[in-house]
Amino acid sequence: MKSLALVMILAAPALAHAQTAQSLPPVVDSLPPGLAGAALLPGWITPDGHRMTALRLDLEPGWKTYWRSPGDAGIPPRFDWQGSGNVGQVVLHWPRPEAIESGGERTLGYHDQMILPLEIAPADPGQPVDLHAVVDFGLCDDICVPAQVTLIAPAPQESPDPLIQTALADVPQRALDKPLCRIEEISDGMRVTALFPEASAPEVAMELPGIWVSQPELAQQDGVLQATADFISETGKPFQLDPQKLVLTLIRPDSATEYDGCDPQG
Repeated sequence: MKSLALVMILAAPALAHAQTAQSLPPVVDSLPPGLAGAALLPGWITPDGHRMTALRLDLEPGWKTYWRSPGDAGIPPRFDWQGSGNVGQVVLHWPRPEAIESGGERTLGYHDQMILPLEIAPADPGQPVDLHAVVDFGLCDDICVPAQVTLIAPAPQESPDPLIQTALADVPQRALDKPLCRIEEISDGMRVTALFPEASAPEVAMELPGIWVSQPELAQQDGVLQATADFISETGKPFQLDPQKLVLTLIRPDSATEYDGCDPQG
């Protein structure tokens, strides 16, 4: 098997959620198309007692996987920790993504390899954290397909993993300020235009929990980058949009900046 650690491809998601670390389904001798290997890395214990690990996905040439907000057509990773032991809060530290093309769609994700750091606070700080995850995610080449793997993390190492540290260093920096924005109603939701005082950025991501967001359209005007996206709720009608709950990310070739919210103009 081409996996990096214990990898099991499950015949049905319902089976995956019913299993525990002591009663796992049989191992299948193949991986989803496009996936060369998958693992939860051993990681280490941080000074504050958290378990730092990472999801590692190794992709076949030409294949890609997705960021947390991949755009119109992507499938971001989703984790089910049922079967784990002593898992409290789980924080995903997303490294800076890149623009990827698949099936004529432009989205955000990773090619070749994804290292997604995961920081787990123990429910009981005095006990170890045992990790068993069912991970659902998307893979794309000319077509996009859903995939699922079940992974068990080895025991943590004594020292930090340089691979995880490199991914952590590539997480977008949090901005202290907020960009200006314009908010307006449209027939089936809301439209937000964020104004960034910089010459350019290859990609901008705009997010709001629980709301579908279109791929932002970018424009330059008088040295200001304008990113405009539509926010569509399940009702298909205009809604009360709180600009302070927006997450806006500027993605450059060598860095990224994340803004928590925006200040409405005027």
